[in-house]
Amino acid sequence: MALQAPAFVQMAAHPVRWGLLTALAGSDYRVRELVDLLGQPQNLISYHLRLLRRSGLVTAQRSSFDGRDSYYHLDLERCASALAETGSALHPALRLDPMPSSGEQPGHSRVLFACTGNSARSPIAEALLRHRTGGRVEVTSAGSHPRSHLHPHAVLVLREQYGIDLGDRRPRHLDTVTAHRFDHLISLCDKVREVRPEFGDRSRLIHWSIPEPAGYPAFRRMAAEIDTRIRHLLPVLATKPEVRS
Repeated sequence: MALQAPAFVQMAAHPVRWGLLTALAGSDYRVRELVDLLGQPQNLISYHLRLLRRSGLVTAQRSSFDGRDSYYHLDLERCASALAETGSALHPALRLDPMPSSGEQPGHSRVLFACTGNSARSPIAEALLRHRTGGRVEVTSAGSHPRSHLHPHAVLVLREQYGIDLGDRRPRHLDTVTAHRFDHLISLCDKVREVRPEFGDRSRLIHWSIPEPAGYPAFRRMAAEIDTRIRHLLPVLATKPEVRS
């Protein structure tokens, strides 16, 4: 009797879908950017994105900046679970741990988190990465239009959920860090990515399309999503940064 390959194998085996999975594993992208990255027609990219979304591996949300484009995001935790199930389907000894280790030892990396106001998403990301790495990563955050102070919900969720005290931390402007070189520039809001795409051209650019939260429950969900993304970022930081000319 012929047996079907596990769903993840069937989904990932197609070269275009594998290319999309590989691209989205590193950053959130829009369709036209994926077209350029993979060198395939837009209708083909859109077709395979629909299949990946139907499988639950990829999600999409409208740009919070102009609402016309959508950003596609790969659910790495779902991929990890699918890979674990795939391994055990072949042999019980091949079942993989679906959860990424939070004990990765990152090398000497310099990371900048950028958003618009530098009052919620980017300072939360900065604090969580510093917390997860015990200060072994040089990390900062800044905004294109910084607010006068941190959002009180951001301060509260870090204190209550993660035991992190931001103290007298205040938002800073991106212009104050342009002289520094970063190995990884991670934008967390669609506006700063689309308005300031030239910033950090010597860095590894990553985009996390995370909407601005409204209300304390939304802040808790947002912080949890950022923390999950950071845990998946740790193995990337543990590798030697690419040398860019």
